[in-house]
Amino acid sequence: MNNFTDLVTNRRSIRQYTGESLLPSEVEQIMKATLMSPSSKNSRSWEFVLIENKEMLKKLSICKSSGAIFIENCALAIAVLTDPLKTEAYVEDSAIAATYIQLQAEDLGLGTCWVQISGRETETGYDSEQYVKDLLEIPLQLHVGCIIAIGRKAKVGKPHSEEKLQWEKLHIEKYKNEPTS
Repeated sequence: MNNFTDLVTNRRSIRQYTGESLLPSEVEQIMKATLMSPSSKNSRSWEFVLIENKEMLKKLSICKSSGAIFIENCALAIAVLTDPLKTEAYVEDSAIAATYIQLQAEDLGLGTCWVQISGRETETGYDSEQYVKDLLEIPLQLHVGCIIAIGRKAKVGKPHSEEKLQWEKLHIEKYKNEPTS
């Protein structure tokens, strides 16, 4: 990408991947950017589990009742974890780190999709977070916020359209003020 505006305009959730592996240098670049993501009081409360094993990706694809099946065909899944004992803003820390993963991947021309884990259940009603913790042997105290699926795009989404921006959602000074145009 040439600039941030192009990056956010073109980044779309991608659920179809070619199956081609990522280069080690691409994974390293994604993780470098992620480890630079801001965190509350610089607590760096996040940790990450990187999964490339196809059998494990298949097991992760059923981590919730819907909206995760595409994990099976991605090249890399990253479980985004945070430690609530390090900061009260652990949810925010994981969300920021996950966003950095997605933006860096897009900058490399890769597709991503966020899979929400916290507050979700598997097809059988089992807590999705506990399912992922059991599968990936994640310590009890860590929170699993999401999994980011990454891969080479099998299909490119249309860029965001400025004509569809919801300017009416912006309010000046107070909520009831007239939105900007």
